[in-house]
Amino acid sequence: MTASPAKNWLTKAWWKYTDPPQYQLYKERLAYYQSYQGLKKFESENRHTTMGEILGKLSGAAAINVSHTGNAGDVIYSLPVVRKLCEITGVPVNFLLKINEPLRLMPGMSHPLGNVMLNMEMAESLISLLNFQSYIARAAIYSGQDVHLDLSAFRQSGLELDRGNIARWYFYVTGINADLSEPWLGAEARSEFSDAIIIARSNRYNNPLVDYSFLSGYSNLVFVGIRAEYERMKRSIENLYWHPVTNFLELAQVIKGGKLFIGNQSFPFSVAEGLKVLRILEVYHRIPNVIPEGRNGYDFYFQKHFEYLVDSLVSARDPEPAA
Repeated sequence: MTASPAKNWLTKAWWKYTDPPQYQLYKERLAYYQSYQGLKKFESENRHTTMGEILGKLSGAAAINVSHTGNAGDVIYSLPVVRKLCEITGVPVNFLLKINEPLRLMPGMSHPLGNVMLNMEMAESLISLLNFQSYIARAAIYSGQDVHLDLSAFRQSGLELDRGNIARWYFYVTGINADLSEPWLGAEARSEFSDAIIIARSNRYNNPLVDYSFLSGYSNLVFVGIRAEYERMKRSIENLYWHPVTNFLELAQVIKGGKLFIGNQSFPFSVAEGLKVLRILEVYHRIPNVIPEGRNGYDFYFQKHFEYLVDSLVSARDPEPAA
């Protein structure tokens, strides 16, 4: 293992004033060393796992129990690994949600659930969607069951969670790789939304260069976020209609039924991504950790690209359908 390049204060002070190039090299080496200490600690504690180790924990159990503490979008992005786990092993998978785990936010940001990642209401709404998936035997609230795979382990892994692709974080801590270009969510399309543009934009992860008001030139605009988010968007898009959903299975049905989904890096986009519907993502420049993969996926940073994408996709007669 590489030894720490850290030096005592006297050596650092001497280099700083007598040998600036050496001091700069020292700072770069120290920063590099510190950058992977979280990964090193995770590895030394053997927190990462493999398929064989997961199966070794079963001890005759009839199903693989996986757990997750949230956030809701993180739960959805974990599903490609869960689906692959079921596919490879042929063993039923139970998905257990741990509620009321503390949430840490970046300064200046807020979250609809306050200071927890997942509460009972959010978990029950997720369960409606999880139980619809063919590869999940049962989704439920965690109540002390033996857990064979902790899907939230990535939070202690040392990975840089403000970049990359959320769905791939699970690959890195489980050793299980899935095809992210294929749909990993199933839902029945709500046909009454077949001519609607479905929109969701949280109050977090807003690209400051983006203005949604041009969408007022389009008809049948349906917003599927919470009331506060809708009221904020309504100030920019007067002809926006709000469709509150009763649970996340209904949310998936509405998104699956629409002709186009537009969203930012919030929960509804994770559903659109899992369904592989025709979708456009507003990328947040400070935390670009959501990446559309596979057919029908588009993303943007700049306004004129946003407007071009909407125009071209709405105008297209035959966009490739989601599976």
